[in-house]
Amino acid sequence: MRLLCALIVSTYALGGVADAQTGAASAAADKGYAEVVGQSSFGNVTSQSFGVEAGVTIAPRLQVFVEVGRTNDVSPAALGAAAQRIAGALAAAASNVAFTVKEPATFGAGGLRYMLLPPGESRVQPYVMGGAGFARLAKNVTFTVGGTDVTAVLQQPPYYVALGTDLTGSATSAMVLGGGGIVVPVYKHLVFDFQVRFGRILAEEEAVTVGRAGVGIGIRF
Repeated sequence: MRLLCALIVSTYALGGVADAQTGAASAAADKGYAEVVGQSSFGNVTSQSFGVEAGVTIAPRLQVFVEVGRTNDVSPAALGAAAQRIAGALAAAASNVAFTVKEPATFGAGGLRYMLLPPGESRVQPYVMGGAGFARLAKNVTFTVGGTDVTAVLQQPPYYVALGTDLTGSATSAMVLGGGGIVVPVYKHLVFDFQVRFGRILAEEEAVTVGRAGVGIGIRF
């Protein structure tokens, strides 16, 4: 949240020195946008997120947007704790036991994006946004013994371990999101979208909160 506030404050400072020519260009490109997005994700773990986003203008300062993307890892603390318990059980039958935990999320969402300044007033355009959608979480947990992956044979001797749904499988859950950013024109219709997003995935076993901060590169039309 502090990062978002800093972005908005700096935007107003930049807007104060914008000239009329760039303001006219902003007013002309007001029908919608499309962009590709790269972000750093943060929450219980730090990872990366990639996706695409597009929107259309339905009022002078209001847009409807949709986004789809993938965050490489959003694993909650409970997933690592469950894997640690299995590793402890394996250690009774073998040495050099290790594990890795990962839970990627593939998501799609839509909502509204509101521009904080009227079209043409500033070269840069700060905005806030909010929406809802769905995310598919896939648990990806592996166990190794002596450097060899034994996940697929855990039920066999000498391990006799069966993984439960807390460590395997995938599920789709609702999600809500909000955030904001600053759109900066670069050349003609080309723009950079410096953005911050906060999402809450309402997973049945444990809700997951994921932040994303990065930049979109796209066009306004």
